[in-house]
Amino acid sequence: MNAIDLLKADHERVKGILTQLSESTERGIKKRGELLAKLEMEITIHTRLEEEVLYPAYKKAGGKEQDVMYYEAKEEHRTVDSLVLPDLKVTDPSTPEFAGRVKVVKELLEHHIEEEETEMFPQAKKLLGKATLEELGAQMETLKAQYKKEMSAGNMAA
Repeated sequence: MNAIDLLKADHERVKGILTQLSESTERGIKKRGELLAKLEMEITIHTRLEEEVLYPAYKKAGGKEQDVMYYEAKEEHRTVDSLVLPDLKVTDPSTPEFAGRVKVVKELLEHHIEEEETEMFPQAKKLLGKATLEELGAQMETLKAQYKKEMSAGNMAA
């Protein structure tokens, strides 16, 4: 699978989880907890794949415009990973505050996904070409399996 197709499939999974999370109710505490754990795992793995594989290749192949997009995308990741997601994780899932924070996470991620899919990915296709994207995709599939295993093992130990 090429790198962009793999990342787009991840985006669809994340959007599905976000939809379920935003439609959940304050009474669905267990469901909210499970969805949040699933969301965190998907986002963590996805972010690592983008930042370790696609983004560096994209930045290297591009020019100043790609540099700006590269740093913007990384900053959006940092905002979700360092600020929004940690806050959401410590918010009581039975409160309206939780629903408000889910809405913000959803809006941030949907904006980020939209930018990647309409701007960065089409540019990456042109800059990197089919063969390179296939290589990067294979690399990502291997890393993804490894990261999932590591995270699952980490969750068992916790």
